[in-house]
Amino acid sequence: MADGPMDREESPDLTGLLLAWRGGDEQALHHLMATVERQLLRVARGAMRGERPDDTLQPTALVNELYLRLVDLERVSWTDRAHFFALAARLMRRILVDRARARRTGKRGGARPHIALDDAEDIPEALRRPDLVALDEALTRLAAIDPRRSQVVELRFFAGLDVDETAAVLSLSRSTVIRDWTVARAWLFRELAGT
Repeated sequence: MADGPMDREESPDLTGLLLAWRGGDEQALHHLMATVERQLLRVARGAMRGERPDDTLQPTALVNELYLRLVDLERVSWTDRAHFFALAARLMRRILVDRARARRTGKRGGARPHIALDDAEDIPEALRRPDLVALDEALTRLAAIDPRRSQVVELRFFAGLDVDETAAVLSLSRSTVIRDWTVARAWLFRELAGT
């Protein structure tokens, strides 16, 4: 699990920086971003794994956009590094989905590729060019009926976290994450099969 988003090798303390930022120290965000830049780039590469090869957005630009959105956030009650990476995954999802919607609007709907989730042992590697808008809409529907399973997919797919990292972020057991991942994948397959 080396070089993962949940690496513990930060200096200064990430949780301390989050608390300082929450307390109003605007410089804490700058130090925070410098501290986690490598991990966020890995998360961004994972989140962009399914993007089109000719897409002009690069992982560094995605991290920069994430930074701009973090700066604009009103006070967030940060709890720890896991909370930060969970929010980073959600914001990256929003950025990528917004871009996909803009492309779709520009193409007046365009053809939507089929996402084969049933053959995928690991969604981030199996999906090469997903329809992020359809996936986002399906995840939103899943969140309405099962928020935890939706979070598991969001962290595994958009943040590229492995089972253990996802379990740490959500404070779940490894077996619960595996079970939620399996059920959510099957549910998403049924939802996306009709798109």
